[in-house]
Amino acid sequence: MPEISQIAYSFKELAELLIKDQGKHEGYWGVYVRFGIGAANAGASATDLRPTALVPVVEIGLQRFDDLNNLSVDAAVVNPRPDASKKEKAAISKARKLKS
Repeated sequence: MPEISQIAYSFKELAELLIKDQGKHEGYWGVYVRFGIGAANAGASATDLRPTALVPVVEIGLQRFDDLNNLSVDAAVVNPRPDASKKEKAAISKARKLKS
């Protein structure tokens, strides 16, 4: 069986991993990407150059959101506080079931 060389994450999965890494336990958080812009003359050969825009990904991070959407998750659901009360844990469990 061939070795896996790529692993992809959805925006929500990536947000969840970043939230856990940063220790966030409340609020809606989602992925953001900051792009840069550059320019160069590029082409198939030195005689076929064209002005070319370069748009690199400069950083990927977390951003606070006002509402849930396809980029964001609820930190209280994906990374509950370790000392969450039974009531909070029940609410989190219910939210996870609704998500599925």
